[in-house]
Amino acid sequence: MAHLMISAAHKSSGKTTISIGLCAAFQRKSFVVQPFKKGPDYIDPLWLGQAAGCACYNLDFFTTGSREIEHLFHSKMAGADIGIIEGNKGLYDGLDLHGSNSNAALAGLLGAPVVLVLDTRGMTRGIAPLILGYQAFDEQIRIAGVILNSVGGTRHESKLRSVIEHYTDVRVAGAVPRNDAVQIEERHLGLMPSNEADAAQKRIDSIAEHVAGHVDLDALLEISRSGQTTEMAPQDRAAQIQLSPEVRIAYARDAAFGFYYPDDLEAMSRAGAELIPFDTLNDAKLPDADGLFIGGGFPETAMSALESNRSMRASIKAFIEKGGPAYAECGGLMYLCRSLHWQDKRAAMAGVLPADVKMHQKPQGRGYVRLCETSDHPWLAGDAPPQQVNAHEFHYSGLENLDASQKFAYKVERGYGVDGLHDGLIYKNLLANYSHMRNVGSNHWVERFVSHVAACKHRNKI
Repeated sequence: MAHLMISAAHKSSGKTTISIGLCAAFQRKSFVVQPFKKGPDYIDPLWLGQAAGCACYNLDFFTTGSREIEHLFHSKMAGADIGIIEGNKGLYDGLDLHGSNSNAALAGLLGAPVVLVLDTRGMTRGIAPLILGYQAFDEQIRIAGVILNSVGGTRHESKLRSVIEHYTDVRVAGAVPRNDAVQIEERHLGLMPSNEADAAQKRIDSIAEHVAGHVDLDALLEISRSGQTTEMAPQDRAAQIQLSPEVRIAYARDAAFGFYYPDDLEAMSRAGAELIPFDTLNDAKLPDADGLFIGGGFPETAMSALESNRSMRASIKAFIEKGGPAYAECGGLMYLCRSLHWQDKRAAMAGVLPADVKMHQKPQGRGYVRLCETSDHPWLAGDAPPQQVNAHEFHYSGLENLDASQKFAYKVERGYGVDGLHDGLIYKNLLANYSHMRNVGSNHWVERFVSHVAACKHRNKI
């Protein structure tokens, strides 16, 4: 099974641009490329998936157990010619002293050889102790190659190659000069999502051409084939059976909302939901559906267009007011509030939730969260006890003027949520939280939501 991990010594080394370029370059050579992203992230996977021509899947220790990560990886690699795993932060960075959830830990779990992307600006001979130190830190991790990034020219490249060849045994798989023309615009939560960028494919093509022109693809393919893999027992067939659609769930998919984990959407279909995409910016009203799902995104960048589409806002509000089951995360929560204030502008939103949204200069919640369900959670089934949930949040916005009587679905044990103590606003059959969920073994939120939609549909027929 050919696969490798693209990592770095530290964040902002250019590994995402390199990974996008590699996915597109291999895909151009008619390889079936399966991309993966380490950790919780929506934006990088959108770019990686578009570059590779297939969905990118997240591999995250905090929300998912090791065995589950292995099963996801092996199932998605079926039929692929090469798997490219993009790391997050630095190779050895992690939540604890021992790096149990680091990129290195993931590489070790999956037997993936590591290719380090090294930002070489201002560096010559010093690159050798950096590489040697990374090799010596954990001898179980195989650093099989390096890609020199932001190289200052042919003379700089020649010096770097000579130093690496003299002092180390690591293969130089490429030397990529800095090119501002292929950089992807960044904003407060990282790269601009590809679902917003009208010229996303054109930018990907430029990145692919730039990377392929300076990276030895054959060397990387050889490295990818040197990885070790383990045989995996087949998963429970019951988990893979796709039920006939029992409910229709409309979900927002446009330039304002596009943060969805592909395996969560796949789980919805398996759970018996027919997914109906709609556009909050251009469609006049919701499609005919039994449930509503509005994921994350950047509504602040489309706030004028969202406000202008009055008929859609009215349609969504009417659906929820009538008791329609709905779920929203982060950007979706923001859209369902009364108003959105960003910089010197204010725009009316759907007006469902009794709160106003204000964008801040600094993050209000960013990173992993741990939640404990309250007895008010709308998806509790029968006598089932409340669950503890691991999730993540990334938001610069906060809520103001929230009704003091507001009920919440979660107590926050780690993270921030809505106010540092609670998350998950409840209104009729709507649940809206800042936290982003993943449908995994410890948190079957998809099945619970689909069951909630089906129950509401059944009650409405009685």
